[in-house]
Amino acid sequence: MLLATDGEDVHEARMAARPEHFKRLETLKSEGRLLTAGPNLLPDNPERVSGSLIVAQFESLDAAQAWAEDDPYVHAGVYSEVLIKPFKAVFK
Repeated sequence: MLLATDGEDVHEARMAARPEHFKRLETLKSEGRLLTAGPNLLPDNPERVSGSLIVAQFESLDAAQAWAEDDPYVHAGVYSEVLIKPFKAVFK
């Protein structure tokens, strides 16, 4: 599970990097490794994004870390923090 937090004033950078970010998610999906993904919204403004959640299968935490570090949102400076934790899907 990857839980990413956006930095301040990154909306334009997020929009610019979104197509490449989505391509990577589509690759995970086509490989059958993506369980779910989507933006975290601000509680007081559900039109604004505050980060992302990606639940996907990786060979290891190191592989998940490497995948996250190569994300277009990371390269564009969108994410200020990315937390990676093991996740066990109980319900699908």
